[in-house]
Amino acid sequence: MEKMQNIYITGTGFWIPEDGLTTNDEVVISYNAYVDKFNSENAEAVSNGSLEAMSHSSSEFIKKASGIETRYLYDKRNCLDPSRMKPKTRPELPDNTSILAEMGVESAKKAIENAGITSDDIDGIILGTSHSARNYPAIAIEIQEALGINGYAYDMLVGCSSTTFAISNAYSDIASGLASTILVINPELTSPGNDFRIRDSHFIFGDACVATIVQGNLDNPSDVFQIKDRELVTQFSNNIRSDFSYMNRTDDLNRGDEVMFRQNGRSVFKEVCPMVVEIITNQLSKLKYNADDVKRFWLHQANGNMINFVAKKLKGENYDPKVAPMILQKYGNVASAGSLIAFHETKGDFNSGEKGVICSFGAGYSICSLVVEKV
Repeated sequence: MEKMQNIYITGTGFWIPEDGLTTNDEVVISYNAYVDKFNSENAEAVSNGSLEAMSHSSSEFIKKASGIETRYLYDKRNCLDPSRMKPKTRPELPDNTSILAEMGVESAKKAIENAGITSDDIDGIILGTSHSARNYPAIAIEIQEALGINGYAYDMLVGCSSTTFAISNAYSDIASGLASTILVINPELTSPGNDFRIRDSHFIFGDACVATIVQGNLDNPSDVFQIKDRELVTQFSNNIRSDFSYMNRTDDLNRGDEVMFRQNGRSVFKEVCPMVVEIITNQLSKLKYNADDVKRFWLHQANGNMINFVAKKLKGENYDPKVAPMILQKYGNVASAGSLIAFHETKGDFNSGEKGVICSFGAGYSICSLVVEKV
């Protein structure tokens, strides 16, 4: 382990499309209308057995399968239009501000204010996301320009662990002396990548953005969280996959929407959850802590059943729900932003010396666990 200066999370900020609140009932009504339309238009093929009829969804199914009750969608109207089933987004053109940059600027301003600093104090921006709007120029550099920040900025992608991996990169940049203050931004505009016509995933995602200020060289740190330790693990798997790429135009497969988000949820649960428990347990043991020393686990907000599995293994069958908050009930699966939004919303009751774990896990597979302590 490196011996270095203390490094802290000093501020966070959060953005959602306020007019995009969408209930399970609304999602189900839209999906079932699409199903009825599909089955009607393909009645002959369904009748002769050459095509399988689609099945309805239900709010009860969604709640049981995921724990999600609502989510916020960037373009609710078009996402729920049975004749469209996807948002309509502003084109990524040179004269337009990128939607991800717009989200990032709003959450960044809140994080900067929360940390009590100004844009002039920031040395660099690291943007981590599971869904990038373009290859280049980097969205982070567009945000840098909008906020008038000097230094450097770059984008990175590690699936649903992009937020925590980006915070880890910020830690490394500060520890190396490259920077003193880093703005980490995690815009998750998930709805364009979600196929709202698939029963097992039409309800999963929400749109959101979170930003974090990471700082070192603090003379008198107060009301901040020191990053005590980092663990990063990756293991290749195709169980969560998106093949969306510039090479789609040259591979001659003409796969259309098939290149968007797809997952084998049961395999992900079976394979990832035990890995997360093992990584956190070993990390705490390395630090000479145990789970009882941790006040809160801010876990990846993909699925309530996954959170329950990990929390029960760490804290026991009858764990207090406050130990592992589920903000996914309100916001849905917001990809890599989920664990930090949980941290942002529930860190206010920590006293000095109390510890928590911020842990993301998902596509890759990728897992990053950060042990933090309130100062």
